[in-house]
Amino acid sequence: MESFYIALVVILFLLAISDLVVGVSNDAVNFLNSAIGAKVAPFRTIMIVAAVGVLFGATFSGGMMEVARKGIFNPAAFSFAEIMLLFLAVMLTDVILLDLYNTFGLPTSTTVSIVFELLGAAVGLSIIRVMNDPEVMGISEFINSSSALGIIFGILLSVVIAFVVGAIVQYITRLFFSFNYERKIKKYGSIFGGLAITAITFFILIKGASGATFMTGATADFIDHNHTLIMLGSFFFWTVLLQLLQYFFKVDILKVIILVGTFSLAMAFASNDLVNFIGVPLAGLASFQEFLASGGEGARDVMMEGLLEPVTTSTLYLIVAGIVMVIALWTSKKARSVVNTSIDLGRQHEGTERFGSTGFSRSIVRRFISINKAVDSVAPIRLKAYIRKQFNPTSANRKNSTAGISFDKLRAAVNLIVAAILISLATSLTLPLSTTYVTFMVAMGTSLADRAWGRESAVYRITGVFSVIGGWFLTALSAFTVAFIIVNIISWGGIYAIVALLGTALFMIVRTHKLHQRKSLSDEKKKQAQAEPVDDQSIMRSCSNRTHETVDVINTCYRNLVNALFEEDRRKAKVALKAIQKLNKDLKEEQNNLGTIILKLQEEGAETSHYYVQVISYLREIVHCLTYMAEPALIHIENSHKGLNKEQRDELENIKNQLFEILNMVREIIQYNAFTKLDDLIKMEQDFLNVLKVSRKNQIIRIKKNITGKKNSMLYLNFLQETKNLSLNSVNLIKSHRDFVIYNDSDYF
Repeated sequence: MESFYIALVVILFLLAISDLVVGVSNDAVNFLNSAIGAKVAPFRTIMIVAAVGVLFGATFSGGMMEVARKGIFNPAAFSFAEIMLLFLAVMLTDVILLDLYNTFGLPTSTTVSIVFELLGAAVGLSIIRVMNDPEVMGISEFINSSSALGIIFGILLSVVIAFVVGAIVQYITRLFFSFNYERKIKKYGSIFGGLAITAITFFILIKGASGATFMTGATADFIDHNHTLIMLGSFFFWTVLLQLLQYFFKVDILKVIILVGTFSLAMAFASNDLVNFIGVPLAGLASFQEFLASGGEGARDVMMEGLLEPVTTSTLYLIVAGIVMVIALWTSKKARSVVNTSIDLGRQHEGTERFGSTGFSRSIVRRFISINKAVDSVAPIRLKAYIRKQFNPTSANRKNSTAGISFDKLRAAVNLIVAAILISLATSLTLPLSTTYVTFMVAMGTSLADRAWGRESAVYRITGVFSVIGGWFLTALSAFTVAFIIVNIISWGGIYAIVALLGTALFMIVRTHKLHQRKSLSDEKKKQAQAEPVDDQSIMRSCSNRTHETVDVINTCYRNLVNALFEEDRRKAKVALKAIQKLNKDLKEEQNNLGTIILKLQEEGAETSHYYVQVISYLREIVHCLTYMAEPALIHIENSHKGLNKEQRDELENIKNQLFEILNMVREIIQYNAFTKLDDLIKMEQDFLNVLKVSRKNQIIRIKKNITGKKNSMLYLNFLQETKNLSLNSVNLIKSHRDFVIYNDSDYF
C-alpha cells in the first residue's frame, strides 16, 4: 500500500514538471507582451531579464501555498486516500486544459484553473462520501464555501479593477506626455521613472517580503518599520541614477523602466502563480508525510488535519521550480503564440484582425460613438483641441507600424507598472488573483485609453477581448467539470483508471504538440514573407508566385468538386469545400495586409499598389466562384437529391477539361510572362463561353421536357454560371498582371 502512494507522489511531481512547462507557456504573456510589443530590446535580452525575475520571484511564493492545501476545501474532512485521489485529478486536469489553451494561443488563468479544479475534485469526492456514508450531513462539511467564494469574487473583481486602473493611468500619462513624448521624457523622464520604480519597489519589497522564504526576521522587521525611509531613498536613488544615465550616456529612460518592469512582473508572476503549479504536489507530499507519521496503515482511516497547520515551504523546492520555469520559458514555442494574441488585440495600428465582428460588439461601438458625440457637443473647444493634439498618433503610428512595433514604449511602461503593482499588492495580501486577467485587462485598458480601438478596428478588438474573457469563464466551467469527472473515474476505476488517464493525457499532449508545430510552421512562413523588403520588384515577385500557386489550387479544387458531384461523394465534397475555404481565408489575410504593404512602399509605388490590389481582388473573386459552387453542391449531396444524368455528366466533363486547359494557360502566362499568348487565351475563353451557353440551353430544354427536377436544375445552372464567372475573372486576372508587369518594365522573370 505504501509503495502505491509513493508512486502517486512521484506521479504528482512529474505532472508538476509538465504543469510548470505548460503553465509558463500560458503565463509568459503576463510579463513578455509589453517589452516584445514595444521592441525595447532584442528578444534574447528580454528573455534574460524575465528569466532572472522568474527565478528570483519563485522564492517569494511561500505565503501562497496555503491555497492548495486548505483554501478551497476542508482537508480535515478527507482521508489520506481521498486527498491523494483529489490531488491527482487536479494535476491531470490542469496539464490537459492548459496545454489545450496554449495550443490555440489563448491566454487563460492558471489561478482560475487550479481553484476550480480543486473545487470540482473536492465536490466530486464529497458527493461520493455523502452517497456512501449516512453519517455525513452534506457537502458543506467538505468545502470552504466562504473562502472559495471570496477567492472567486476577488479574481473577478480584479478584472474590472485592472481594466479601469490601466485606462485611467494611461489616459493621464498620455495626456501629459502625448504620442510625441521624446522632449518631455528628456525633461521629466527621470522623475517619471523614479516614481515608477519606487512604486514597484514598495509593493514588491515592502509588501511582498513577508512571503519570501529567505528573508530573516530582523530584515523583515527593519523593512516593516522604515517604509517612509525606504520609499524616499528609493525615489531619490532612482531619479538621480536615471537622470545621470540619460545626461551622460544618452540612455533611454523608458527602456530602463520597461526592462525593470519586465523583471518585476516576471517576479510577481512567479511569486503569485508558482502555487498553481507546485502547490498541489507539495500538498500531496505533506499528506504522505502525515500518513507515514500516523504509522502508515489504513489510508482510508487517516484524516488530513495536518494540512490545516501553517505551511513551511523549503526554499530548495521553490528554486528548483523556478529553474524549471526558466527552462520552459526559453524553450516553449507555445508561449509566443499566447503572447501574440494579447499583442494583436492591443496594438496601436491597424492590421489583420484575428477575431470577427459580432452583434454585441457592434452595439457597444455604436453606443460609445453616441456617447462620444454627446460629450463632444458640450466640451469646451480649447479643451477638445488640446486633447486631440495630445492623442494624435499619426506620425508615431506610421513609424511604429512600418517598424513592426505594436505600441510605443510609454504605453508598455504603464502596462508593466500598473500590472506589477496590482499583482504584488494581491500577493502581499495572499490573494490568489489571476495574473493573466490582470495583465491582459491592464493592456486592454491602456489600449482603449490610447485610442487604439479606432472605428476601423473597434468591433474586432471588442470581440477578441470578450472571446478571451469568455474563454476564462469556460476555463472555470471546464476545470470544474473535468476534475469532477476524473476524480469519479479514479475513485471507481482505481489503478486501471489512473493508468488509462495518464495515457490519455500523454496522448493529448503529443497530439496538440504536433498540431501546434504545423500551425507554427505556417505562421513562420507568413512572417518570413512579411519580413521581405517591400519594393516594386519584391511585390512583382510575390504577386507572380502567389498567383500561379493559387491558380494550381483553383484548378485542383474545381476538378475535385466536379468529381465529387459525379460520384455523389459527400466526403470528397467536404474535402473540396474545406480546401476552398482555406484558400479564401489565406487570400483574405493577404488582402487585409495590403494596407501595411502600401504604407511600406514609397510614393512612386502608388501605381504598383493599384495593380497589386487588382490582382488579389481577382483571385478572391475566382475563389468566391468556387465557394458558390461548392456549398450548394455539398448541400445537394448531403440532402440526397437526385444526381446528374448522363447528358449533364458528359457536358460537365467537357467543361471541366476545357477549364483545365484555360487555367493551365493562365498559369503559364503568369509564371513566364508569356503575354504573347493572351490572344490565344481570349479565343479559348470565347470558345469556352459558347460551350457553357450551349449547355445552358440544353438544360433549359431538359427542364421543359421535365427530364430533370428542380433541385437538380438549380444546382446545374448555378454551376454553369459560376464556372463562367470563374473563366471571366481568370482572363481579367491575366490582364491586370500584364499591366502590372508592363508598368514596371521589369526583366526580373
